Amino acid sequence: MSSPPELTDRATLARHRARARRAPEMFLHAAVRDEIKERLTEVNRTFKSPATVTGFPDFWSEAFPAARIVPDEDVLDLDPGGHDLVIHALALHWANDPVGQLVQMRRALAPDGFCITALFGGRTLAELRSVLAETETRLMGGLSPRVAPMGEIRDLGALLQRAGLALPVADSMPLTVTYKSVMRLVQDLRAMGETNALAQRDRQPLNRQFLAQVDSTYAEHFEADGGRIGATFEIVFLSGWAPAENQQKPLRPGSASARLADALGTDEKGAGDPIIPPRD
Repeated sequence: MSSPPELTDRATLARHRARARRAPEMFLHAAVRDEIKERLTEVNRTFKSPATVTGFPDFWSEAFPAARIVPDEDVLDLDPGGHDLVIHALALHWANDPVGQLVQMRRALAPDGFCITALFGGRTLAELRSVLAETETRLMGGLSPRVAPMGEIRDLGALLQRAGLALPVADSMPLTVTYKSVMRLVQDLRAMGETNALAQRDRQPLNRQFLAQVDSTYAEHFEADGGRIGATFEIVFLSGWAPAENQQKPLRPGSASARLADALGTDEKGAGDPIIPPRD
């Protein structure tokens, strides 16, 4: 069997993370930590042998002190069947083989063990990617890989079933952050260890003309309130269980005996009816 193509330059990623740990900016990791803790509370189970897969061990060992910390290498240092909980903490987007990572997590779970993965989804840095593509095409006549590819939630959810996990769930948490300038956004990305570590990246440093054009184009297209710019981060959560005999099984499609609208006490709407979000 052939190995997956190399997406990430792991040596460069390690250098970026080491630089970030000197003055880390962990607000996205903190948001993910809080969300995972809340979701585990809803699971209502005491986990006795957890593990956390991460590129930032100091932060995540403090977040879950009872968990064994595992580096997010291509081969995860997890004991087969040795854990009742595995958390993959905001690192799967750098994996050369995301399905393989999920399969390894599945194999590390004891029967009826739970795993939850948080990673950046396809809407992450959509504004920056658009501006980089426009600027590079205009100034250089072509494109080069500058932001790691990130999957859409539907595709990412399908990976759970491919990995053999039961009761799979995929959902997302979009976050919008505003910045004074693109350079301030880039500074945050550096402090997160999330700058370009793609194996096929352009190794030439960007010149001032390019950066100035990126800054002005970004402000033109994505200006937020107060003259700031907006940046989207989409956090996708993937969760599932190791199969077990006593586990709840999903119902067969079409077997429901009651309408959801009746249970919720609301009117059922057709597919074409508009859904109006609440206003502030």
